[in-house]
Amino acid sequence: MYKVLIIEDDAMIGDMVTMYLSEEGFHVIRKANGAEGITSVSQFDPDVILLDLMLPDMDGLALCRQVRETSKIPIMIVSMKNKVVERVNALGAGADDYMCKPFSMHEMSARVHALIRRSNLYLKSSANTRQVSEKAGGSTTAVLEAVLDIDKKITLNPNTRSMRVHGVLVETTYSEFEIMKCFVNHPGRVYSREDLLQTVRGFDSLVTDRAIDVHIANLRKKIEDSPKEPKWIRTVWGVGYKFVY
Repeated sequence: MYKVLIIEDDAMIGDMVTMYLSEEGFHVIRKANGAEGITSVSQFDPDVILLDLMLPDMDGLALCRQVRETSKIPIMIVSMKNKVVERVNALGAGADDYMCKPFSMHEMSARVHALIRRSNLYLKSSANTRQVSEKAGGSTTAVLEAVLDIDKKITLNPNTRSMRVHGVLVETTYSEFEIMKCFVNHPGRVYSREDLLQTVRGFDSLVTDRAIDVHIANLRKKIEDSPKEPKWIRTVWGVGYKFVY
């Protein structure tokens, strides 16, 4: 049984979502403020978090960033705020999805299933990588690596789903890691936004290609010396993006 943690101070909405997801077969708990929500992340160990942005004791984006510092649990923001900038800020804080209130319970359930399905694919991929490494003798760690020049490199480790830039560990979201994996494996190839969406979400994605632009902007901040004048992740106008080194 998959577990869902709802961090929502509106009792009516919280109870409705709890009831609906419980009937769908999820184990659901709800916390009414950020402090209790943070505690429950480690105690309850949910498979997905539904997070309201407007909490009585703290900002939802701050809570999202705090969770993302130590966990890769999928996070879906559920908020009354419906401006594009709010969605962009949420993705920048490490959220994986965003729904505006009021919303369809059926769509919300579908998105929760999609987030968990995607998360399970990571775990399966990581497990397969470990098995390959073990069969090879376990003497080396499977690492995807792109050498950018003599002194600089980006290293992706699929075992830990981690990225190092110039040898320094850099935190990434699931989507950011998957995009970088595509780039590193196929330098010079041009990826359309739709290509990258299918890579990070799958064909049943409910998000728009605007999310890809946000992830690219975040990656540029993490790997480029000058994000506004990127040397590695280049925009191919009218098409998409490519990785150059």
